[in-house]
Amino acid sequence: MKKTSGPALSPAAESATARTMRERLGSLLGRQGEALSPRVLRRTLAELQAVGNPLISDVEGARLAAGVAQWYARATAQQRHDCWLLMSEQFAPDVSMLEEARRDYEAALGTPAEAQAEVRLRRAFVSPRTRLLQRFAAFPDGMRFLVDMRAELLPALKSDKRLLALDAELQALFSTWFDVAFLDLQRISWQSPAALVEKLIKYEAVHDITSWADAKNRLDEDRRCYGFFHPRLPGEPLIFVEVALLQDMAASIPPLLDESAAHADLSRANTAIFYSISNTQQGLKGVSFGDSLIKRVVEALRAEFGQIKTFATLSPIPGLRGWVQAHAGELLQAASSRSRQALARQLGAAGKGDKGDKGDVTAEALLKALDGVAALDEKSPLARWLLAAAARYLGRETDAQKRPLDAVARFHLGNGARVERINWLGDPSPKGLKQSWGLMVNYYYDLRRLDKHRALLAQGKIAVSGAVESLRE
Repeated sequence: MKKTSGPALSPAAESATARTMRERLGSLLGRQGEALSPRVLRRTLAELQAVGNPLISDVEGARLAAGVAQWYARATAQQRHDCWLLMSEQFAPDVSMLEEARRDYEAALGTPAEAQAEVRLRRAFVSPRTRLLQRFAAFPDGMRFLVDMRAELLPALKSDKRLLALDAELQALFSTWFDVAFLDLQRISWQSPAALVEKLIKYEAVHDITSWADAKNRLDEDRRCYGFFHPRLPGEPLIFVEVALLQDMAASIPPLLDESAAHADLSRANTAIFYSISNTQQGLKGVSFGDSLIKRVVEALRAEFGQIKTFATLSPIPGLRGWVQAHAGELLQAASSRSRQALARQLGAAGKGDKGDKGDVTAEALLKALDGVAALDEKSPLARWLLAAAARYLGRETDAQKRPLDAVARFHLGNGARVERINWLGDPSPKGLKQSWGLMVNYYYDLRRLDKHRALLAQGKIAVSGAVESLRE
């Protein structure tokens, strides 16, 4: 890394830095050949301070940041970790300035000076770390550098809480820099650059793209793909959604991915099915733009196809199997006597007593029988029991914050959708069977009732259709 002349450290800063290095000599820096030496650690701090120096121009700061980024690209994992610690520990807000600004603001409340005091308080909260990261974002590949750096940093947060401040600062800045107002919605088609289609194949997280023919099928006229792009990350989709244009609500995924299926008649298509949404940048975790993507795509489709009135998803239920396995006994006890007798008969258990006999079917036997779910009749007692469990899971179960338990449900219901229909063997692939015994769900976006459904969810109530309600015992 090229040596730069940063501002001189104050005695207090020198002392704090020395103490920090002494603390690390016995741990972080004790691993010979892995971490930065005290000399290099001090030099790295000086270079970071030079990058964030408010007395130099943003252009010069960006140039220095690019030099640090070049060194970082060659650094070891432990050296990068030390760099993160410097960014997190040595560029915090000035506590004395914060305290003084807070006292001034409290004293000015209700007076003509209140607004000016608030401005000073806001400025005091802007840490030197903010300016440092802004300088990194300013050089040509700086945004890519910061997003990748956070992706690498995130797994380390669990074991090193000292990095939380840096992560929080990055997430706050990304929430502004990647606001949907600054993103471009683009359709990704078979005519898009091959490099972009390759990224689609790489990032698809719901239904793997198995070949170029598979990719072509998903990018045809009746199969659309739209993504959000940022001008500082050209050719890199941040998130994308795959859409099928149909004449009815889809109940299973294989027909949507069938490369040999006939093309839909777009003049008669009245339904748009969102069947896959994939985030592509781990470094942007916590930055939400998926809900805006769906809304923007709905607007684009309505403008192109005025006859499309139904907007819904065909979604996986990734948390279902784990939840059912954990609560099978409870679910079995909650089933009616008639349902348990029918389950006992299907599974070959006793259950042959009088009218009040509920049979001796066990949760273990029931779960074992579900391993053969692909051969079950949808109307069988076991299938009906599983559908009832899924209806309860999606329509009633919430966490401590009154949010739906299932992550996909949380996303769509938070956007104002409704649990519309649970589909038997909607995804018979190994992945689908593993996560939900093949069950899939349609979330319906009723454009007239999105706000109503969001308001219900805020009260801990989940909007479900009559068909889903009827599945629950």
